[in-house]
Amino acid sequence: MNVAARAVEQRINADHSDHTGPTVLCACGEPARYAGRHDKAFESVLGLLNLSRAYYHCPACGTGFCPRDRALGLQGESLTPGVLRMVGQVGARVSFEEGHELLTELAGLDISTKHIERAAEALGREIAQDERSGGETTPADQTVAPTLYLGMDGTGVPVRKEELVDRQGKQPDGTAKTREVKLVTVWSAEGRDEKGTPVRDKDSITYSAAIESAATRDTDEYSAEFVQRAVREASRRGFERADRRVVLGDGALWIWNIADECFPDAIQIVDLFHAKEHLWDVAKSIYGAGSELGSQWAKRRRDELDKGDIDAILVALSVHADTNDEARKCMGYMTRNRHRMAYPKFRAQGLSVGSGVVEAGCKTAVATRCKRAGMHWTVSGANAIIALRCCILSSRFDHFWVRRSKARHVAA
Repeated sequence: MNVAARAVEQRINADHSDHTGPTVLCACGEPARYAGRHDKAFESVLGLLNLSRAYYHCPACGTGFCPRDRALGLQGESLTPGVLRMVGQVGARVSFEEGHELLTELAGLDISTKHIERAAEALGREIAQDERSGGETTPADQTVAPTLYLGMDGTGVPVRKEELVDRQGKQPDGTAKTREVKLVTVWSAEGRDEKGTPVRDKDSITYSAAIESAATRDTDEYSAEFVQRAVREASRRGFERADRRVVLGDGALWIWNIADECFPDAIQIVDLFHAKEHLWDVAKSIYGAGSELGSQWAKRRRDELDKGDIDAILVALSVHADTNDEARKCMGYMTRNRHRMAYPKFRAQGLSVGSGVVEAGCKTAVATRCKRAGMHWTVSGANAIIALRCCILSSRFDHFWVRRSKARHVAA
């Protein structure tokens, strides 16, 4: 590759057509003056390139630039676009140190761990901005699935101490060790398994996530950041154009608040597994972990839940509610969500009643990359890598890259 790199280097450096005259127009609209040729090293897929470029300086705004950098998509970069794509891919999937090792071993690129971190996070911030500006949407004339599911959940990510100042958490002393990433995911499930249960359609799932608040006060002028994110993702997928829209969640109040506010016509379903998990918690609290009596009690309640007999569950819980906090809390949970637990009705309509896609999404999109041993993130860094990872996992990276290239070409 070194031979190829030298050949490319010599060919580019022999071409002085980037010197187009004594002045060129600066981005500020004023003329920038030619100030000689400047050398800079760029890491390319062929190896290190030392390029000589015409340099112009603008007295009006005090900035300098090289037209060749703009033409090659290198402005502000020391990595060529091809290498930056590689850095984005490894930065989204593995630790920055592992990314350094992979690029060295597989591509012969010696890019420092810190450089990979800075470049991957910068790319992630570009993707986050592109997402906020509605960079990719489902065309209005494109058919969407008859039924679309939208799920939301949260998962903690370890962050640095300075990101936790004055924040309450679940530690024994009331402090926090993590910040919560909130995730929204959209998918379809038109396929069926041998039992007739809806199965997620291949390549139908997309993710969007960040460390953001979902709480909007009545006095706030705008909805909370995550509420806006959920609406953008729904719009991007054409959620409002589906014949049936379903919001799936674990029963957390913030999920249903967003559903009521932003998707009022959607069917709301509490994930069946989470509902059953609450009943198991009650059984363990009353009878003790591993108790046969507790197992029998929980099985009866689970069977009632499958049948949609919430009244029977509430009667069974009421027996223990005065003496057991878990039973009392579960009664409130079941009462609040009973209309979201009409499982026989939902199944008869061919709807999925499980949010396994969302649970898997928290692991796939967030935990696998951001919750590894020894990791402690800044909020900015975590959000950048999560944006990068969600973009890649949602099969949007190529489309983003095309938009990025076009925007830089126009700017040049």
